[in-house]
Order: sequence, then structure tokens, then C-alpha cells
Amino acid sequence: MEKKHLALALLVTFIWGINFPITKIGLNSIDPFVLTGLRFMLAAIPLVFLIRRPSVHFGYVAAYGLIFGVGMWGAINYGIAAGVAPGIASLIIQLSAFFTMFWGALLFRETLRPAQWIGAVVVLFGLCGIFVAQKGAHQVLGIALIVLSAIAWSVGNVIIKKSGVKEIFSFMVWASLFPPLPLLLGTWLMQGERPFLMSWQNMDETAFFSLLFQVYLATHFSYWGWNSLMKLYPVSTVAPLSLMIPVFGIATSILLVGEQLHPVEMVSIVVVIVGLAIGIYRRSNTPGPTRPTPTTAFKAR
Repeated sequence: MEKKHLALALLVTFIWGINFPITKIGLNSIDPFVLTGLRFMLAAIPLVFLIRRPSVHFGYVAAYGLIFGVGMWGAINYGIAAGVAPGIASLIIQLSAFFTMFWGALLFRETLRPAQWIGAVVVLFGLCGIFVAQKGAHQVLGIALIVLSAIAWSVGNVIIKKSGVKEIFSFMVWASLFPPLPLLLGTWLMQGERPFLMSWQNMDETAFFSLLFQVYLATHFSYWGWNSLMKLYPVSTVAPLSLMIPVFGIATSILLVGEQLHPVEMVSIVVVIVGLAIGIYRRSNTPGPTRPTPTTAFKAR
């Protein structure tokens, strides 16, 4: 990988990693579903009026928006609000790589390598350790929601593969139209106006910065950068770099929000990262830029 592309990959993984504690900071002031709804509202508007709609069936756009916005980020934000440490959340979401591989085998008859099965078993042991280390039903529920969000992300990968979309940035912008309504309307139906009033009253410079970071850096810039790299290099070159996301996520969570790790959690984190490395890593025979096949690109995220 060329130095400029490696620098872009590291920058993207850093942004995605630090996004978890920055999201936690926003959740200190804003209701989790309100925050998620506002994030995708700003991700869509006003860009949908400036960017042409992607040339795929619009059902794919809507389905991805709901899965990605509600199923993934709605679950992540609620899980963090319920007490899951943001660094732990940044690690668990990487399970989407394994769920994506299993969807590929089930739906597209892709062959899973022995290393992928071994990695999945190792990750399962590490995940069990993280569950054991949680205190209270709320944190356990939160961990379960983060696992659910990883499944949602993998379903989103299936939708992208089935759609055959090439205009990824346009796809993300238009898909962002769909999460705000169910998130905000559902919050109002379940809790009334209270979450909105409290979010408005508690909105300060820090919360506003958290929201803007999630929209313009964690969503727009990072997804453009990552998918640009996926077009240039094989998955075996790009995908292992995603292991830097929980590294950055845990480190910045310790620094920014004072995250403290139980010894069992620390051991489990190492186990999960090792399992992810075993399952994701694959030796590449083409070190230079290339254009991956649709199947290869599907396996990445």
C-alpha cells in the first residue's frame, strides 16, 4: 500500500475509533435515539439536494438506511447510554466482519477458510469474557445490543453487495434520509416530548461538537475514504487495518472519558483482537493497487 493510502487508512480508523468516546460525550447531554436521528438528518440534508440519487433500486437505499441508522447506530448509541464502555463497543462492532463472512457463505455460497472458523471460535471465547465482566443487567443488555448492531452492519453489507452500487458517497447520503423518522417518531411515541426538551436544554458546545464530528468526519469523510481504499486494494490488504479501530477506540476512551477496564475485560479484549486478526488476515499476492471483485469487496466490512 502506498504511503498516502496507508496514511488515509490510519486516519479513517483513528476517526472511527475516537468516534466512540466522542459519541459517549454527546450521549451525556442528548437522548441516544434523538442523537442518532439528528446525526442522520444532518448527514442527509442539505446534500440530498446537491448530489444525484445513486443509480440502484431505491428499495436498497431505504433498506440500508434503516438497517445502518436504526439497527446499527441506534443500537450502538442505546448500548453505550445503557453503560457499555465506548472502547468495548468499538471492539464488539468489529464482529460484523465475521457475520458478513457467514452471510456470504449462506447467501452467496462463498467458501469460509479454516482460519475464519478458528478466528470465530477465539472471538466467541473473548466475547463471553466481556459478558462475564459486565456489572448489572443494563450493561449486559447494552453488550447484547452492540452485538445486534454488528449483525445489522453485516446485513447492511449484504444489501450493498446485492445492490451493486458504485456511488458509495451518494448511497450513504440518500440512505441517511430514512433513519431520522422512525428514530425520532418512535422516541416521541414511547417517551413523549421529554427526551427532546432535555436534549435541547442540555445541548452545549461539547454535545454540538460530538454531533458534527459524527456527521461530517465519522460518516461522510470516513466512509468515503474507506470505500475508496477498497476500490484500490484487495480486501486482504485493507481489512486487517480495521483492527486499529478498537485500538484507537479503547485508547481514546481511556483518555477522553476515563474508561476503566476490568482485568477480565483486558484479557478478553486481547483474545477478541487475536481472533479477529486470525479470521480477517489473508496473505495477499498483489501488493499494489488493484480493483477487487464484488465478492472480495463484500467481505471487508
